[in-house]
Amino acid sequence: MSLTAYNHVPVPTFMYGTAWKQEATAELVQLAVAAGFTAIDTANQLIHYQEALVGEALLALARQGIARDRLFLQTKFTPTNGQDHRTPYDASASLTTQVTQSFDSSLAHLHSDYLDSYVLHGPYQRQGLGVADWEVWAAIEGLYRSGKTRMVGISNVTAEQLTQLCAKAAVKPMMVQNRCYAALGWDKEVRGICRTHGIIYQGFSLLTANREVFSDPGIRAIAQRLGTGLAQVVFRFATQIGMLPLTGTTNPQHMKDDLQAEQLTLTAEDMQVIETAGM
Repeated sequence: MSLTAYNHVPVPTFMYGTAWKQEATAELVQLAVAAGFTAIDTANQLIHYQEALVGEALLALARQGIARDRLFLQTKFTPTNGQDHRTPYDASASLTTQVTQSFDSSLAHLHSDYLDSYVLHGPYQRQGLGVADWEVWAAIEGLYRSGKTRMVGISNVTAEQLTQLCAKAAVKPMMVQNRCYAALGWDKEVRGICRTHGIIYQGFSLLTANREVFSDPGIRAIAQRLGTGLAQVVFRFATQIGMLPLTGTTNPQHMKDDLQAEQLTLTAEDMQVIETAGM
């Protein structure tokens, strides 16, 4: 099973997220791939990610016969406002140079000569897009045109910013990755824009941002009827509405359970219950 954006690159339907894994990152990536994950998300941002340890896992997997081209690798360019003093680029260089240096550093960390998806970790401002955003996006477009990354995208973006980017960019994003809140209709507005433009929507923090959903009697009843966990119901809901969910579980059994969620079938009534939960 795969999803496709408007540029027709096939993307796995579930992604393993490596934020906040610290020194356990390499082991957890190997466990995730052993469980069946073929898409890995990271970022060149030492506050929250250990991208080089994802690379270590990839080397170990290659020794086990799992070649680079069997995996979908996504990483991010994180602006200085999302970094501490350990920037993977010269923070005093031009933004275009920062993007190039960060990208090259990511390739070195991941022991690869290309990426499957390269994402701007977030705009430089909370509202609208500024000069910095357009300079960085132009640099990311250049990486896409050169063939060094098969897809490009943006994370932590508002509906207004995404609309602006789609209207004015030479290369529209193919990926959007947002924290997904049930209370906001599971990011309904941004998902709608993605659907219109043929962009794949990736939802993260589907569980951690929506703890109140797990006490919802309607969702509990669905899980009970299907003989599955609440997390699996949420992940199946996500895939049924066309979202690419991320999970960051550190539990090998939960990794397998989460992937099994795709075998579930939610009815239209189930979907309605989940869609309106937490609102």
